[in-house]
Amino acid sequence: MVQYTYRFEKILTIREQEKQETEIAYKESVRDFEEVATRLYEALKKKEDLITYQNERLSIAATIDEIHHFSSFINSLEKSIAELQTKVMQARTKMNWYEQKMIEKNIEVRKFEKMKEKDYQIFKEEQERSEMLYLDELSSLMYNKKEFR
Repeated sequence: MVQYTYRFEKILTIREQEKQETEIAYKESVRDFEEVATRLYEALKKKEDLITYQNERLSIAATIDEIHHFSSFINSLEKSIAELQTKVMQARTKMNWYEQKMIEKNIEVRKFEKMKEKDYQIFKEEQERSEMLYLDELSSLMYNKKEFR
């Protein structure tokens, strides 16, 4: 019996490797996104807490220096928040791009796997047909051999 070999096996292997690499890159981009988003959340929370604290201080009479200090600190926090928001958007875009690439690679690999399945089915059918012909020929030879005796 002939051993089955898929003619596009090397291509399938390469596509699977590309798929795995893309999955790794996607997971890394998700991790980067989560990290930047967490930093943004923490900065927003810090700003919120600072505003709450400033309002408490104003209600019990704060000095002008304190108000000025809080104001400048909030301004610097807002700049940091704006920067982080830009980084979050970039990380989200990168993550979405890798997700799309991962989907494309999955589809490609599935196509090659489907082609391999169909090719294997054709191979099996051809093997069975060949085996049936062989058995038919063998049985007719056996029959002829019995008749000549």
